[in-house]
Amino acid sequence: MRTGMMALALGLLALRFLPVLPPVWLWMLLPVVGLMRLPFRTHPLAFFLFGFSWACASAQWALDDRLSLKLDGETRWVEGRVTGLPQNAEGVVRFELTDSQSRSTRLPRHLRLAWYDGPPVNSGERWRLAVKLKRPAGLLNPHAFDYDAWLLAQRIGATGTVKDGHRLVAAQWAWRDSIRQQLQAVDAQGRTGALIALVLGDGGGLSREDWQVLQDTGTVHLLVISGQHIGLLAGLVYLLIAGLARYGLWPSRLPWLPWACGLAFAAALGYGLLAGFEVPVRRACVMIGLVLLWRLRFRHLGAWWPLLLALNGVLLLDPLASLQPGFWLSFAAVAVLIFTFGGRLGPWRWWQTWTRAQWLIAIGLCPLLLILGLPISVSGPVANLLAVPWVSLVVLPPALLGTLLLPVPYVGEGLLWLAGGLVDLLFKGLALMAGRFPAWVPVAVPVWIWALGTLGAFLLLLPKGVPLRPLGWPLLLLLVFPPRPMLAEGVAEVWQLDVGQGLAILVRTRHHTLLYDAGPRFGEFDLGERVVLPSLRKLGVSGIDLMLLSHADADHAGGARAIANGL
Repeated sequence: MRTGMMALALGLLALRFLPVLPPVWLWMLLPVVGLMRLPFRTHPLAFFLFGFSWACASAQWALDDRLSLKLDGETRWVEGRVTGLPQNAEGVVRFELTDSQSRSTRLPRHLRLAWYDGPPVNSGERWRLAVKLKRPAGLLNPHAFDYDAWLLAQRIGATGTVKDGHRLVAAQWAWRDSIRQQLQAVDAQGRTGALIALVLGDGGGLSREDWQVLQDTGTVHLLVISGQHIGLLAGLVYLLIAGLARYGLWPSRLPWLPWACGLAFAAALGYGLLAGFEVPVRRACVMIGLVLLWRLRFRHLGAWWPLLLALNGVLLLDPLASLQPGFWLSFAAVAVLIFTFGGRLGPWRWWQTWTRAQWLIAIGLCPLLLILGLPISVSGPVANLLAVPWVSLVVLPPALLGTLLLPVPYVGEGLLWLAGGLVDLLFKGLALMAGRFPAWVPVAVPVWIWALGTLGAFLLLLPKGVPLRPLGWPLLLLLVFPPRPMLAEGVAEVWQLDVGQGLAILVRTRHHTLLYDAGPRFGEFDLGERVVLPSLRKLGVSGIDLMLLSHADADHAGGARAIANGL
């Protein structure tokens, strides 16, 4: 059975590595072939074919629901219901419209819209809007964030800009948005946005500076609800009921173990729904449910089995989850911990366990962060060593309890005020660390160097005394100091970066680097900072000999200051 589950996972994950989807007839035929192989010993192949076929079908349905080419750039009247949590920032509200309909044509079911200088938009409302529609598309740059894949994973069939509109129906069943509005009205010592991120998983209230601090210190996962928060809440509920039962305070007519397991899972599931049920939350809820089920049946449960079932559970519900970097980081972090802490001959002391966990996760995730094109925090192990218990044990309890007790005058607001002050102390400490050790944006390396670095990370995760383990350090350092081929004399390398409406061209020779134009800037949206600068760093450009601006228009010179300050 375990072999079949592994084959199913491989089939579901294969979608992530396909350049294009196979023909429809092929992936429809695969389940038939799988059914033919089930009675034989090749049943893992059948599970693989089932998983692969289901992933391809899910991706095809998402692609078929995209805006047609003939409607790209046109303005249409659209009716739909606002879902999720609308984001208000810099004079624009961004939101998702579900069940979108138009009288004259068929539209994708999910739209992602932006309304500049528009009225407040709340979740659960139904609107009629005049929208300029666009097909999903992202900027195409080397090793950059794949916005197109993110839209596909969210099953968003079109984006658009709202020109006009009016509300048809007021908000209905928008309890997450209602909680957010209540939290926004609370005095949390200037950290309301951070508390909303911690309680609801909505980071829209965090400033750019806050996000930069979290990225530099590798602590983004603390303010975007992760499996750690879900597991902590479930564990607290279970231990509370177990403690009451031990001291005779639990009703004797109610068996404590089923109630402890049931209420712990209910708490985890409730917190997950409150947080929007993203991939890390789904993974945590599945694993917690399995552990509690085995605990209820008094059976020993290995660590890898629930992780494998959680992986399959997440991908069966949403095969496109593998297109998101958070999916890989979430499962990889748990796998690193299971691998490094499982099968050891003797237990470590609690402080050894805690400190080693941070360093081992940093080493284990380094190759993955590199291949995903994400920055690597140099101060992450030390920052998480202090920040994780601070958030989990000091900030999270009053934040959740304060949210729960908001209807009680002064009590809920007082707890949230306290939690806001604790979060503010955390950010001040992280800002000091980020100022000394900003995140490192690694240079893109060839596949063979990445493979050697991954082997080095694997060797370092092995127990002490394993032969060849010390070779892990020089192999891992290849990712930090990779050999760089030099351009030949008289040869120029030209990169035209995709910055949308604007221009940015990089010209490199053996000894010099020139940047022609720096990309656009619109208000706080600076593509010089968000696109050009990271692309230069990933291409190994540490300095520019000449930045040549064709003219002072914002489309061409807007990003110049950010680039000059960043190199």
